[in-house]
Amino acid sequence: MKTSLREQGSVNPLVISNILLAVFAVGLGSVMVWALVNYNDQKNNVDSKIAVAVTDAKKEQSAQDEKDFLEREKAPYVQYVGPEDLGRVTLNYPKTWSVYAAKSDSSGLEVYFHPGIVPIVQQGQQFATVVKVFDRSNEQVLKSYESLIKKGDLKSSQVVINGFSGTRLDGTFSNGIKGSMVIFKLRDKTLTVETDAETFKPDFNDVILKSLDFNP
Repeated sequence: MKTSLREQGSVNPLVISNILLAVFAVGLGSVMVWALVNYNDQKNNVDSKIAVAVTDAKKEQSAQDEKDFLEREKAPYVQYVGPEDLGRVTLNYPKTWSVYAAKSDSSGLEVYFHPGIVPIVQQGQQFATVVKVFDRSNEQVLKSYESLIKKGDLKSSQVVINGFSGTRLDGTFSNGIKGSMVIFKLRDKTLTVETDAETFKPDFNDVILKSLDFNP
């Protein structure tokens, strides 16, 4: 039987369906491949970020543990007691620090406190705490810092520590050292307690000054 012209010119619906299905399948496959690649990439990025975060957290925890250990090692504190004729200055300091009395006689007192071994006393050297008793009036000692206060290098404030009135100086001193000093009147002399670096300020404020005592 001969096929009619109408039948020859028509398009088989089944063929169209198969073509569309094939196109859809290819498109869906491409989308799935893209999604899989994107998922793996994101997963790798997330895993990498998690690994970095875990490493950083471990480092921070290790640093904190070491810091806590060093803080615990400072206790129990040791008490320093100065000469009776120089006001019997007493204070507590961490047991991991050493003490060096460069001067202790009727003319004055000069004592250095520092973690481990006390460095050589020289210009520009930083110490955790320095205690001095000058054979000079309180006014004379304060006057020696007036220019630095006017320049703004030092900030001056009136403080009361353990019942003793004093003047606190914070900032940069003439030797270029950034620290803090508290100046007290001690009879006809002057007592100064200082720290030469920001690193030691917590111990200076919370241990040294809080335990400071003397006979005014």
